[in-house]
This record gives sequence, structure tokens and C-alpha cells, in this order.
Amino acid sequence: MSNNIWIVGIGMTAFGKHVDKSVHDLAGSAITDALADAGLDSDAVEAAFYGTATHGPLEGQAMISGEIALRELGIQRIPVFNVENACATGASAFSLACAHIRAGEADVVLAAGAEKMNVGDPELTMSVFDAGYDVARPADLQATLGALGGEIDEPELGKRSIFMDIYAAMARSHMRQYGTTQEQIAAVAAKNHAHAVENERAHYRNVMTVDEVLDARPLSFPLTVPMCAPVTDGGAAVLVCSDAGLARLSAARPVQVLASVVGTGSDRDITSFEGHLSQGIAARAYDRAGITADQVDVAEVHDATAFAEILQTEMLGLVPPGSGGPAAASGETSLGGRIPVNPSGGLESKGHPIGASGLAQIFELTQQLRGDCGPRQVAGARIALAENGGGFHRGEEAVTAITILEGVE
Repeated sequence: MSNNIWIVGIGMTAFGKHVDKSVHDLAGSAITDALADAGLDSDAVEAAFYGTATHGPLEGQAMISGEIALRELGIQRIPVFNVENACATGASAFSLACAHIRAGEADVVLAAGAEKMNVGDPELTMSVFDAGYDVARPADLQATLGALGGEIDEPELGKRSIFMDIYAAMARSHMRQYGTTQEQIAAVAAKNHAHAVENERAHYRNVMTVDEVLDARPLSFPLTVPMCAPVTDGGAAVLVCSDAGLARLSAARPVQVLASVVGTGSDRDITSFEGHLSQGIAARAYDRAGITADQVDVAEVHDATAFAEILQTEMLGLVPPGSGGPAAASGETSLGGRIPVNPSGGLESKGHPIGASGLAQIFELTQQLRGDCGPRQVAGARIALAENGGGFHRGEEAVTAITILEGVE
């Protein structure tokens, strides 16, 4: 039995504030587009993995969100699994869909995710993020942040997600170890804002200079607002199939899944980035895909903040340790550079509807490998990598998912 996995359909809504649409509206739009892209009817789907992290806490709809969304589309009488894995929810749903195919349980499987985070109550929305660390040990979180970034007192900066403090502490640790500068972090944000201008689905499509990023409202040093992902609504969906499923799709434009790996971290020295979770998961993904980091042509990484992109480019081996900031500032990770990162605009500009974000990365990379990205197309892209992280536990993300794709000539 062949173990090949193919992406045959993708769909994604515009990301932004969708005042008049429900979570299920957003999911439905993305799934409908993915089916149309694959040339399939809803009854072709044999199993589904549906991701959402905020529908329960924000609107009270827990447990069966996927079953509700899919039945509205005529996708019935199949196994539906609801997935929640912090900000890695979308990529986790995708990984489970691939595993379902690989196990021989189905030939056509759907991975979908959606969130409506703008519900008219900003305090409630921000409270969702407080569940992304060990809530039973809040003192441990504060001690970890102090060990990473030193104690700072910024009460005047107002309300913000606790994850901005987490990323800021990690950034200060990186600055201390490698000499990374606030200007280099701002260069990442400016790059991603520029990339998003040509992405019609992005939440923000405005050019910003490095100076404008630096002069914006501070959140927690060294981060300013444009360095951080906005609160976003949206949906995304991906259809994967086996060789047998692909054989039934004469009009499909397939992209091969070389690896889809999800993992958690282990206890280590958090004052060093050596042995970071993403390094280990990336090594497993590269081994499974049969490639090395220098073969990656384009990447989408989890830049919930601009600093996170710097860190992940290093942990994934796309640039050497300590070189993420200089690489961004020199244009190495821009469109036209050696290794373009986040050509979609990334989470900072495209937006971050948690359950959809990892699938939106796969949507972008599938478009890149098909050559469908127009002005933001990475020339000659053949191998693509997505990194989608979530939560925070003992000095690093609680979970990381890495996907490697290959285009078909």
C-alpha cells in the first residue's frame, strides 16, 4: 500500500474582522472553495478533522463545532473529529488528516479550521490566551519570564495578551545572547507588511517602514503593535488524498506532502536556545521528507510576533543561530532573497485566527508550489516548509507542527 499523501484542494477566506459572519459561515466558505478547487462534491469527503480553539470560550459552542459546520455543507455520515491544540490547531488537524490517509482509513480527508475572535468583547477575547500556559502554576510562568528576559515593569502599556509578554521575554533573551536588535525585529515586521500588500486575503495590507514600526505603540519591550499578530476572524481548509484518491481526480493540481510532524518539548536549560522544541521537530521532519534545510525554497513560519520569525528561521536551520535578525535586515528572507519567509505577510499582517492559521500557511505554500501567487510568487519554488507553534510551557512553545511540501512538475 502506498503511503503518498497529496493536497488536492485548498480554500481560505479573507482574514480580518467579519462582523456579519459566524464561525460556521467562515468554515463553510473555506471548505466550499477547497472542494471546488479539487473538483469534488461534498459526498466525496470520507473523514474530517475540524480545528477551532476559541469557539467554546468566546461563544459557548464547544464539543461539536465541526459536526455542526460540516452538516450544513452536506458532509454527513462520516467521522468528524474536533481538534484543539492552541495556535497549532490548524496544522494539527492537517497532520491528523494525513495520518488517517496513511493508515488506510480513507482516500479523501478534509482538514478545516475557523475562528471568530472579534465578538465585541475585547477583554473576553484576550482572556482566551490565558489558557495557553499552565494555569495551575502562574508563579512558574512569571519566574520563567524573569529567567528568560529579566524583570521589567511596564504597567502603563495597558492590556495585551500574555503571549506578548512571553515573546518579549524570549526576544530579550535572544538580544542578550546574540546581539539581536530592536531594529532587526522591526525589519521583519516591515518585510511582512510589504509582502501582505499583494495578498488579497490578508488582514492588513499597508506598507510600513522600519522607523514606523519602531515608532508605533509599544506593547512590551522590544515589541510594538505592528510587530504582533492582530485579533483576526477567518477560515481555511485543505483536502488531502491517497494515490487511489488522486487517481480519481483528473483535473487536480496536486502537491505532495513529504512530512507532517507534530511534537512537544522536553525539560532543558531555558536560558539557551540550544535544543529548542522546533529544532527537534524540524530534524524529524527533514529526515522524514528526505531533505535538508538548505533545500527549502520558501517557508511560512509562526510569526505571532516578528521576533518569533527570527527565532524560527534559526531553529529550522534556514539561517545559522543568531543570524535571523541580520538575515531579515539584509533582505535575505524577503521575496527575491535567498530564502523568502512569510510571503503571505505572515501572522503579523495576514492575521491569526488560531484554528485556521496553520491551514492558511499550507494554503499559501500550495499556491506557491503551483505558481499561483502572482506578484508575491517565489520563482522556481519546489520545496516548501510550514512551522505552526502553539501555547507556552517551560520556556518554549508547548507544541510545534512542521509540514514539508513538494510541488509536482
